[in-house]
Amino acid sequence: MDNFTPKKIVEKLDRYVIGQGNAKKAVAVALRNRWRRQLLSDELKEDILPKNILMIGPTGVGKTEIARRLAKLAQAPFVKVEASKFTEVGYVGRDVESMIRDLTGLALNMVKTEQMEKVQEKAISLAEEKILDLLLPRPRAKRKITIEDADQSGEETPQSYEDTREKLRTRLREGKLDDRYIDLEVREKVVPFGVVSNIGMDDIEINLKEMLGNILPDKAKRKKVKVPEALQIIQQEEAGKLIDMDKVTKDAVERTEQNGIIFIDEIDKIASKGSAHGPDVSREGVQRDMLPIVEGSTVTTKHGPVKTDHILFIAAGAFSVAKPSDLIPELQGRFPIRAELDALGKDEFLRILQEPKNALTKQYAALIETEGININFTDGSLEEIASTAALVNDKTENIGARRLHTILEKLLEDISFNAPDMEDGDLTIDEKYVKDKLNDIVRDEDLSRYIL
Repeated sequence: MDNFTPKKIVEKLDRYVIGQGNAKKAVAVALRNRWRRQLLSDELKEDILPKNILMIGPTGVGKTEIARRLAKLAQAPFVKVEASKFTEVGYVGRDVESMIRDLTGLALNMVKTEQMEKVQEKAISLAEEKILDLLLPRPRAKRKITIEDADQSGEETPQSYEDTREKLRTRLREGKLDDRYIDLEVREKVVPFGVVSNIGMDDIEINLKEMLGNILPDKAKRKKVKVPEALQIIQQEEAGKLIDMDKVTKDAVERTEQNGIIFIDEIDKIASKGSAHGPDVSREGVQRDMLPIVEGSTVTTKHGPVKTDHILFIAAGAFSVAKPSDLIPELQGRFPIRAELDALGKDEFLRILQEPKNALTKQYAALIETEGININFTDGSLEEIASTAALVNDKTENIGARRLHTILEKLLEDISFNAPDMEDGDLTIDEKYVKDKLNDIVRDEDLSRYIL
């Protein structure tokens, strides 16, 4: 993060998300403040809490994408949850603490993958030795071994065991043994399935399976696999043995506590308007359950206790019906930074089709190119697509940039269907083609509601 100033963070986000400068600025400052906090004394560091962010804007304007790209930039554990899926304590459903357990599990996988990459070279070497032991077992008595013992190649010249082994190693590295099958013993846990079967009990079932898996012995299973697959299986096993899982767990918990980012979407769906009956009571209950986690508390996970004090929470909602002020005051106070995102129009749609690294037009062109057809979009066609998307959003529900997906899918439907049977070559999508494909649908408002 030394080189990631807030301006540079915004520049990186600009590659994937068009506009929304206020939201980008807010998350960039929040990320930089994390780095600044790490440079402070331990005493002061504990007192500085993250400034959680509340993004307010209609659907499809980039709220989730900003949070996801930010986490990728910071290489931080990131979880997206939907507030509407949580239920108040006492009801069947997901409890709010599950978001912390999910985040910790994700951090554990990140740290484990990083540690396994560090020992890959050693793991490859050990796996190679094991494969050679399987292909050419070590002799019990002192005798000459021929290469014929290993792969029936026909060589009859007596060789010492080590010489033969080195020849075999060379052939293994050159890929000449890739078609050979070997018997491999794989150890796996025997865990009874269907321990718990009920709606919303998934977490309990997973935990029970893991607990029983630790008690029950491993079961050895013999498999006949090709040499490359065997090499990969053994390599993973050896890498797992080389890493210290206690240290991995400790690092994962620390990374969750210090760097974790949780994106709570649809927070407006649990906003209560103060009525004392119906589902609003449950909504307020979810907010009250969420409050201690956002404020800072300790959540028990299977990897150990996790403190939530320094996890960055980014909440988002359209707030088309409810208002941020409909959230309980305590929860409002835990999201001091408000970032309002703008609705998207024709100009933004045109930029979305042209500028991002992962622009939709580039994605569709790459997909069709696999069939040997190069698609080129003219400037006029892109303007017409952007205009159509803006028009349909105005006439029907405004779903933001997601409308471009529906427009392009309908526009390229025939080309995608017929591409395997078409001759290789170039295909130009111009303004006339777009109008011919979409104009009738756009004019018929009832039809556009169903199709676009």
